[in-house]
Amino acid sequence: MSVSREQVLKELGIAPVWRLRQQPASAASAMTETGGDDRRSRILQMDWAQLKEAVANCTGCELHKTRTQGVPGVGDESADWLVIGEAPGADEDAQGEPFVGQAGRLLDAMLAAIGLARGDNVYIANVLKSRPPGNRNPAPEEIAACMPYLERQVQLIQPKIILALGRFAAQTLLDTEEAIGRLRGRVHHYQGIPLVVTYHPAYLLRNLPDKEKAWEDLCLAQQTMAKLK
Repeated sequence: MSVSREQVLKELGIAPVWRLRQQPASAASAMTETGGDDRRSRILQMDWAQLKEAVANCTGCELHKTRTQGVPGVGDESADWLVIGEAPGADEDAQGEPFVGQAGRLLDAMLAAIGLARGDNVYIANVLKSRPPGNRNPAPEEIAACMPYLERQVQLIQPKIILALGRFAAQTLLDTEEAIGRLRGRVHHYQGIPLVVTYHPAYLLRNLPDKEKAWEDLCLAQQTMAKLK
């Protein structure tokens, strides 16, 4: 049965757009099968323990068939800083923690450069809670299924600032298709929370010259936080 974009958005009840604009009806139909607005409403009522259990047992999209485990996030659950990446990779899928391995070590170094540390006033999460096979790009229906979890995490943490790492995190949170190069360098907002965009650590490992730009973004985030205080 054909499902219109308007029907999908009504079912999801979520403000950001999950790249629905050019989806075939079959993909949209799969998204409504994740439970729609009722599912989102239930998730938005969960406490931390319920949320973690829901992520661990989630079957909201096809990724549950190929993942090792769900990866909800890690860190201070009342942190001022919320760091959001794209999706778990192989190391994260195996260990159940976001940003481990080489990219994780670089993220830790980036945080240390502005006086922060994993788990100390910092919470780290991803848009997707399950690893896409082969670390492929997230699919729209996968993002739609996972976003209520991230929404609830934002509500529970109540961060003062969000650092969005990489294209998918930035575009999803800001509901835009703009390139990351155009999004970085200025302060955006997600649900009223200041948001700064920078490159994903995995990208920086392959593109060393852009580390200087990432440093500028970190300084912008630090300056933004200082103004909030």
